[in-house]
Amino acid sequence: MKQAFRLLMITLGLTAISFAGVTLSSPTTGSTVGSPVHFVASASSSHPITAMRIYVDNVSVYVVSSSKIDTSVAMSSAKHNVVVQAWDSSGAVFKQAFTITVGASAPSPTPTPGLPAPPSTAVTKANIDQMTGWQSCTACAGAGGNGPISSISMVQNVLSPSLDGKSAKFSISGTTAYSDGLWWKQLGAVNTAKNFKYDLYFYLTTPQYAQALEFDVNQAIGTERFIFGTQCNIKTGSTVGHFDVWGNANGNWISTGIPCSAPSAFKWHHLTWEFKRTATQVVFIGFTYDGVTHYVNRTYTARPSSVNELNVAFQMDGDSHMDDYSAWVDKISLTYW
Repeated sequence: MKQAFRLLMITLGLTAISFAGVTLSSPTTGSTVGSPVHFVASASSSHPITAMRIYVDNVSVYVVSSSKIDTSVAMSSAKHNVVVQAWDSSGAVFKQAFTITVGASAPSPTPTPGLPAPPSTAVTKANIDQMTGWQSCTACAGAGGNGPISSISMVQNVLSPSLDGKSAKFSISGTTAYSDGLWWKQLGAVNTAKNFKYDLYFYLTTPQYAQALEFDVNQAIGTERFIFGTQCNIKTGSTVGHFDVWGNANGNWISTGIPCSAPSAFKWHHLTWEFKRTATQVVFIGFTYDGVTHYVNRTYTARPSSVNELNVAFQMDGDSHMDDYSAWVDKISLTYW
């Protein structure tokens, strides 16, 4: 049968066909979507695909060295001309052109139970990743504040990948296993605030190298320190594969029992944590991760402090091999009241 089919192909003057081009899965042509717009596309060729790029109204907004795109792009409310383009190792170019209409922003996730909606008097510090004055350390990020030293860096206002054209790129490398890097931004003391909503997007290209990713808010009011410490514990100790919260006065990580595996590569992940405090206690209300809300409801005793401050923090942990990796973080905001 195979030989007969081959003879038929020859008789008809046909040769084997290899399909090449860009396949778009999302958004669909002519659709109306909210911002940020979720793009999913792939490219194929008889030669390896070396890069893909998204153009919006003739402006490059995203590029990746891969045969697949899975990312979100912030876009203004209007009708837009979009081109998803790919290149292979031979230099061949493949394109998929289409139009979409961007309407109002996608609705926010349902508020987590236990935290009231922010009142009109609430304060929001937006685009914290673009603010100057970030501080960092390596040894202080380790166990007992005296861990191994790593090499870390932070680059602000990165065009791609980003959601608003100005993401912050955090990178870590080193030679000692399980080295960490911590970055934080002081926002000024706000001793009256008792409710907090920490909102951000993050993106990795090699999540398999991350030991854990930490997202924190810290408040001190002159008598007590409230550490709203959280982490996606990818491959650390007995609580591996879970979201953890910090035990504050006890100084230890405690599993929430909610799974957190290595985040998907080349994709923006959206995380919103909600906290509150009493005069002496830290309360982890819950969080929304990639549109799914989880109720945590954990309360721990704060620790004494004579400091007055409010800050947000981001930490990257290296694994046993200390492979270099980077994380892009965008649209960091803190709302408090």
